[in-house]
Amino acid sequence: MKHQHTPLNHQQLCPNLTFYDLYPPATDMLAEVSQSLSAPAPSLHPKYFYDEAGSALFDRITRTPEYYPTRTETSLLTAYAEEIRARLNQPQTIAEPGAGSCEKVRLLLDAWQPRHYMPLEISRECLLGASRQLAQDFPDVHISAVCADYCQAMAMPQALAQPGRVVFFPGSTIGNFEPAARGEFLKGLRTLAGPGGALLIGADLQKPDTRLNAAYNDAEGLTAAFNMNALHHLNRELGCQFDTDNMQHVAFYNTARQRIEMHLECLSDQHIHLGERTLTLKSGTRIHTENSYKFTVESFSAELVAAGFTPLSCWTDPQNLFSLHLAQV
Repeated sequence: MKHQHTPLNHQQLCPNLTFYDLYPPATDMLAEVSQSLSAPAPSLHPKYFYDEAGSALFDRITRTPEYYPTRTETSLLTAYAEEIRARLNQPQTIAEPGAGSCEKVRLLLDAWQPRHYMPLEISRECLLGASRQLAQDFPDVHISAVCADYCQAMAMPQALAQPGRVVFFPGSTIGNFEPAARGEFLKGLRTLAGPGGALLIGADLQKPDTRLNAAYNDAEGLTAAFNMNALHHLNRELGCQFDTDNMQHVAFYNTARQRIEMHLECLSDQHIHLGERTLTLKSGTRIHTENSYKFTVESFSAELVAAGFTPLSCWTDPQNLFSLHLAQV
């Protein structure tokens, strides 16, 4: 991962909230989508799920009976927050890359009462909204909200250097990375934690296919709507003219690769507008939208070691659905 020096613009928004803008580079959406859809195996980046409608759908998915990761991880954080704090000797700084709505970290802020919290998030609006609310709810915690993409986040400006950070990366988002990229990303988290720092990370565990397939094909059809929302998003932003009535959600556990795969399948030929050109995707073509790798405690611990961490502890729920790992730099 190459890091470049990034300009640092900061504003004091209230006594305990400073907003730092690292000006994350804008991506050329049309070029990116054109390239990924024109590939021999068409795909779309999972970030296209998340406009306002997609974020609201995901929030509903996390509350469905089939979708266990969010509530299981929340119960682990609630049950073991004090034990984790003791293992870390009362940590004073939490950094959270891809902080989103900053919901889960509230459990740690309540239990640990650190001096400093640093959410890192690419969406300016999302970051400002969530950090303003947190600053109000936790007046004794100083919040340094950093608008940055993942690569920038791994090379923190000196002005924000804090010794012994605890990097918090919940939600099993780590499972969305391909193996090689995952190794690089974990090394980046080690850099973000810094000397004497630590990582608290959630990882979803392998389990019977039936349980996994149900979680990504919920009875209410919310995951299907969430997957399809990527196309609604592209239709609105780029005028792609996907015929969404003739597309279907496909999600299944790939046992050989130990991952859930999500796809959107064309039920008829799709003639997609990409700027000046039209791309035809034949009936039966699948657009690969997301992978979610599943781990064992041992396999994920080995990946942490390979990235330069020393595993300290791991907590799982009674059904062994989900794992929470604590590791030291």
